[in-house]
Amino acid sequence: MTRVAVDADRCTGHGRCYTLAPDVFDADEAGHCVVLVEDVSGELEAHAIIGEQNCPEQAITLSR
Repeated sequence: MTRVAVDADRCTGHGRCYTLAPDVFDADEAGHCVVLVEDVSGELEAHAIIGEQNCPEQAITLSR
């Protein structure tokens, strides 16, 4: 199982994460990323990785 976290101080609201992986990420009222599922595996883990890889601010962290 992989844990998903977002550094709110680094996120500037590009929206790539929740556009590419809407089952894992969403936006708050300001357009910044929020994590919907903190512990992921299987298909959700693959989606979380896509979100992490596409974050231009490197605000998303995945850890095992």
